[in-house]
Amino acid sequence: MIVGILKEIKTEENRVCMTPAGVEVMIANGHTLLVEKGAGIGSGFDDTAYADAGAEIVGAPAEIFQRSGMIMHVKEPLPAEYDLIREGQIIFTYLHLAADERQTRALIKSKAVCIAYETIQKPDGSLPLLIPMSEVAGRMAIQQGAKYLEMAQGGHGILLGGVPGVDPGNVVVIGAGIVGINAAKMACGLGAKVYILDKSLDRLRYLSDVMPANCFNLFSSPATLRELVKQADVVVGAVLIPGTKAPKLITREMLNTMKPGSVLVDVAIDQGGCFETSKATTHGNPIYVVDNVVHYCVANMPGAVPRTSTMALTNATLPYAVKIANKGWKKAMQDNSDIKLGANVIQGHITYQGVADAFNLDYVPIDTLL
Repeated sequence: MIVGILKEIKTEENRVCMTPAGVEVMIANGHTLLVEKGAGIGSGFDDTAYADAGAEIVGAPAEIFQRSGMIMHVKEPLPAEYDLIREGQIIFTYLHLAADERQTRALIKSKAVCIAYETIQKPDGSLPLLIPMSEVAGRMAIQQGAKYLEMAQGGHGILLGGVPGVDPGNVVVIGAGIVGINAAKMACGLGAKVYILDKSLDRLRYLSDVMPANCFNLFSSPATLRELVKQADVVVGAVLIPGTKAPKLITREMLNTMKPGSVLVDVAIDQGGCFETSKATTHGNPIYVVDNVVHYCVANMPGAVPRTSTMALTNATLPYAVKIANKGWKKAMQDNSDIKLGANVIQGHITYQGVADAFNLDYVPIDTLL
């Protein structure tokens, strides 16, 4: 198969979907790799490294779309790329369609085979291609929250870890998945007082065994959340329902009860965000203020640390990319239930229930297309 590796065009996105080491593995499996000129520069990989691994360096993205059987990205296709996508072409990337109706309709129209990193799911319920970026985003959430608590950044001047004789800051993490646990670990490591909320008692029991004494595990409910945000210095939204819109857990009304200069970090913004007042921001303009509360809602947080993120992403995506390229998408899905769950829009049909529900569109089970 001819596989195209594109340069990311989303604002301030410096990741690339595959390292030169990944390219070498794909070529060893008999495939041809086209890498867009400059695709890896932001992650520290120059064109020579890709060429040495056996890739062909291509200057025009349109040529890559025209020649490739499978296109790989990090972020979702943008409007400038919609008309370049061909019928039957495999698009393998993060899509986050439930929060993006325009992209969803464009992919339906293209009749391409659109497989989303974020909904590939193992039998145990884990999301292997979301985990590495969730680990990065969870850790970054606390770094950013701590930074924007500084008065010069718009916060109310709190050091999360405190100092001897002075109370530490309060951090509330909503959701105890991969993002939430990594955020809680970072906040605990800084010395903050951390509350992590989840609805799974099994998850909370696990956390009670592994988290340090400054982490308090609570069952999530609207009443508990309403009380906790009053004292919070940083709130991290880390709730994910795979493939569907995130629930709105912090309301506009609740903002009025929060400390002026406190910080909301919405890691769920790719799926529409879990705060009522959330709207996507960029690394160049990452924050805005509503009712004296700082909102950090950058939609591609791991893009700020592209070297780490690109290597972590390739480690996770490469085995699946090899399977899809080796077998073709139909056989890969027939043989691997993980990949089958990644099917979001296939040949003009929505094949992921959460995406169909988000826009009241028809849902077609993927098994009917295999």
